[in-house]
Amino acid sequence: MGFAKLSLKGRALKLLAQREHSRSELQTKLSRHVEEGDDLNAVLDELEAKNYIDPERVAASVVHRRAARMGTQRVVQELRSKGLDDELIRATAQALQATELERAHAVWKGRFGGRDIESTSQERARQMRFLAARGFSGDVVRKVLKRAGQPDEEGDF
Repeated sequence: MGFAKLSLKGRALKLLAQREHSRSELQTKLSRHVEEGDDLNAVLDELEAKNYIDPERVAASVVHRRAARMGTQRVVQELRSKGLDDELIRATAQALQATELERAHAVWKGRFGGRDIESTSQERARQMRFLAARGFSGDVVRKVLKRAGQPDEEGDF
């Protein structure tokens, strides 16, 4: 007893049921399965017309999944890899930059919260690399490490 082979539309719907995908992601994933007589662009156009593919939902999904642990630069990089347009990426980046310092501090605290940051310059550099690798800007990384050892007076964190 075998299963029938899925059509392009069926494969696309299966992928979209798992998570939000951009049009370019679906095109890349489905292009391997195109057979003679299939029209991939028509399938993708139909899914867009029915609002199954929505770039704004894709961006919101990425932000929801990644923003708590990653900096603006890494989130923007992921949005670009999904083939989203520059205007949407810029708007998303501006929204993320407003909370980047708080997010960076939370990530730092989760990893290094109990350690003394002034113990050695090697430890400080390690913590800076940790935050930079997660896409936080250099300015934000310096602010987090500068304020890390100080008590929370201003309510910034």
